[in-house]
Amino acid sequence: MVKGKYPGAEAVLQRGWLSAYKWLLLRRFSQVLILALFLAGPWLGVWIVKGNLASSLTLDALPLTDPFVLLQTLATRHWPESTALIGALIVIVFYVLVGGRVYCGWACPVNLVTDAAAWLRRRLGIKSSVRITRNVRYWLLGTVMLLAVVTGVAAWEFINPVMMTQRAIIFGVGFAWLVVLAVFLFDLLVAERGWCGHACPQGAFYSLLGVVGVVRVSAVNREQCDDCTDCYAICPEPHVIKPALKGADKGIGPIILSPNCTNCGRCIDVCTRDVFRFATRFHDRPEASGFIQEKEATP
Repeated sequence: MVKGKYPGAEAVLQRGWLSAYKWLLLRRFSQVLILALFLAGPWLGVWIVKGNLASSLTLDALPLTDPFVLLQTLATRHWPESTALIGALIVIVFYVLVGGRVYCGWACPVNLVTDAAAWLRRRLGIKSSVRITRNVRYWLLGTVMLLAVVTGVAAWEFINPVMMTQRAIIFGVGFAWLVVLAVFLFDLLVAERGWCGHACPQGAFYSLLGVVGVVRVSAVNREQCDDCTDCYAICPEPHVIKPALKGADKGIGPIILSPNCTNCGRCIDVCTRDVFRFATRFHDRPEASGFIQEKEATP
């Protein structure tokens, strides 16, 4: 890493700004496009997508339902309409294929908020951070489901930052913005990557789908790593990198198999050694990064 510079500065110098931010720009396009499709109706009267991120109908034909919301509804002992079940099944199949937490990096509007907090945190040089175990999100997931069972309503959705962010953008004022601000300040001042990386129950739910996700990031050229640590510094879930990047001597393949990986592609962007690329989980073989060849060459 270029000393005194931000993660990825060397990639900008070597490959140019566009190449060093390619996957980030594609993610931003995806997030903004999704929001724009929802906003086109109430703002412009063009109803391409009706509904919200919890449940929607695209072009009056394609139902999509957030399976996390559906699970809460079922926990309240209310049976949803068949279109909601079909919509949830479509979403589940999609995220099982591409990796569950792709939702967090490519669709969730809260990611815009937490990424902004992370950027400002780096610029201000804020180092202090409350240490929170990453398992908190799974405890919160369980609490959300228990709350639905006890109250008989999907109570979490009244304060869910995902829904609140969308409402804040659509309606412009109100309580929703307070929730968004709370998430921003939590990540900025309390815990680095605190919400998405440690606390969000919705992210925890999608990580469960990501256990069998097909599309993965691979450290396919890990033998070229020069230990600059840019990938760790920029990754929203840095703990997922080490097994794939440094596991060759333990027979661990180069694929990042952790369900907490968001497939954001930022490690690909900032790496000047072209260590990372997108692949599938079926290529998780040590020989993909030269491990077998190195063993055979050792007397």
